[in-house]
Amino acid sequence: MYSRIITFLNDLKLRTKLFLSFGCVVLIPVLIVGVFLTSELRRMALDNALEQIKANVDRVKKRTGETLNIPIDISYRLSNDSRLEEAANRRYESVYDVVQAYWDYPDFREFVRLYREVSSVRIYIDNPTILDNWEFLQADASITAASWYQNALAHKGLICWNYIKDSRDGKYYLSLIRKVDFLKERTSGILIINVNTERLNAILEQEAFETIIVDEHDHIVASNRADTLGKTLDDINFKPHTSRAAAGQGPYDVTIDGHSSKMLIDDWHPGASLNSLRIISIFSVDSIVQEPNRIITLAFSVILSALILAILLIYYFSKLLARRMLHLSKHLSKVASGNLGVTLVIDGKDEIGQLARQFNHMVRNINDLMSEVQETNRQKNAIELKQNEIKFKMMASQIHPHFLFNALETIRMKVHLRGHADIAHVVRLLGKMMRKNLEVGNGKIALQSELETVNCYLVIQKFRYDDRLAYELEVDPKANQVQIPPLIIQPLVENCVIHGLENRIEGGMIRVEVWLEEQQLKVQISDNGAGISPARLQEIHRMLDHKEDYETHSIGLRNIHLRLQLTYGPSCGLTLASQPGFGTQLSFAIPLRSDADVQRVDC
Repeated sequence: MYSRIITFLNDLKLRTKLFLSFGCVVLIPVLIVGVFLTSELRRMALDNALEQIKANVDRVKKRTGETLNIPIDISYRLSNDSRLEEAANRRYESVYDVVQAYWDYPDFREFVRLYREVSSVRIYIDNPTILDNWEFLQADASITAASWYQNALAHKGLICWNYIKDSRDGKYYLSLIRKVDFLKERTSGILIINVNTERLNAILEQEAFETIIVDEHDHIVASNRADTLGKTLDDINFKPHTSRAAAGQGPYDVTIDGHSSKMLIDDWHPGASLNSLRIISIFSVDSIVQEPNRIITLAFSVILSALILAILLIYYFSKLLARRMLHLSKHLSKVASGNLGVTLVIDGKDEIGQLARQFNHMVRNINDLMSEVQETNRQKNAIELKQNEIKFKMMASQIHPHFLFNALETIRMKVHLRGHADIAHVVRLLGKMMRKNLEVGNGKIALQSELETVNCYLVIQKFRYDDRLAYELEVDPKANQVQIPPLIIQPLVENCVIHGLENRIEGGMIRVEVWLEEQQLKVQISDNGAGISPARLQEIHRMLDHKEDYETHSIGLRNIHLRLQLTYGPSCGLTLASQPGFGTQLSFAIPLRSDADVQRVDC
């Protein structure tokens, strides 16, 4: 995929590349920065609006609390008023007595007159001798069945806030409702204090954002929008998940009348009431981001103008550059056709002018090299003739190993027929070893095949030296199918036998270890022979590390060392360690190319 992209880019014209580079280096970063700044500007505007709306809600909560504290205080005063207890529980004998009692207890009317926060005060009592008026009322079946009435009876003395209808004028009010116990008479009544709705609306009208107060049943009890008063949250097209499900504290994303908005809810229990009121403040996202959008539009207009100007300048410079490059291309075509007498003239000291001067210098050098090439070709032809002669002689020399192999096979058959099985076996191993050497090519072979050659060699040497030679092959079965270059291990084993044990009368031990470790095939050949002197060991190390041909008797070690480095890298050559009188150790490690190099064996 990457190569296809590179090929595609290389096929484009220079002018197109300049426009693409401008787009990648300038246009795309500008767009990314613009989008980022736009989103950040919008976010900052929304965050500032959200902070402002929190301050508004706190202010509304404080001022509304001051208003609601008045009916709360009145309710506590009335719940401990003995005169109210007497007026509510007295058994009246005539209408005159009732009217007189009303006139003797003017407190309800006085509270309404003194406090603008209170619209009216009334109490529902169970006393058949009283007459209904605006303040003392008998609770009929519809009243006693109402949820707010039952809730007040069930929770003794706790304040409840509900948006309920006043049966006297048919209007709805936010009302304080609580049960009043008359301990002396062992009776009770339900006290209701209506909060002045205009007073609540006046508090909300001072807020910049749309703000409403909602009771526990989602009724809007106060609002700075007159058309929403008395409605529910569902009536003003709140999404379902933003009404009852959003009863807790915190900001919410809502959709109102199809417009995206932000809503902040503060759940509040004024006067430690049983139920809560919610103050909700809402602002439209479009109205908040209107000014940032105007600034963004202006900024994009300026950026677009700058980009257009930049494109025009790039077009001019790319045209100028392409014309000079085309002139250079035409002269290159002339040289390619064999015309070496051309001279390129391009003004300027930039890279193209420098390239023109280098072109002229190149043409002169080509003319000078033509004669040298002709002489080189003559010498090359002579060398090829010599190489062909050497190859022919090498091919002819292969006749002798084949002849030797066939002769060995004949000897083995005759020895076997005469009953010398051990000699026949050794001759067979020698023939097998020679056949493997003849079949060796330039490719790799399995480690198992190399180890078969090693085993043949050691068996033959064992036959020669008898008890003077002992050997061990310790091979990890998982490594058998690893592919390695041919004739890598056997020459190392031969080196240990010849140089380490051959001159020792008592003989010795040859040990070959092969194992897998850390994604590497590790091979170690060791003997307990005569060892190598420090001076000789240092000379061998210099021979292995020398870059050029090196005249030495250890040419086999250098050959293997170079083959390992050429195949697997400079760090994968031979490692040689020896101590006189204690033996020599040869080792190397090669990386596993892939899991396919190892045949998995179940243990």
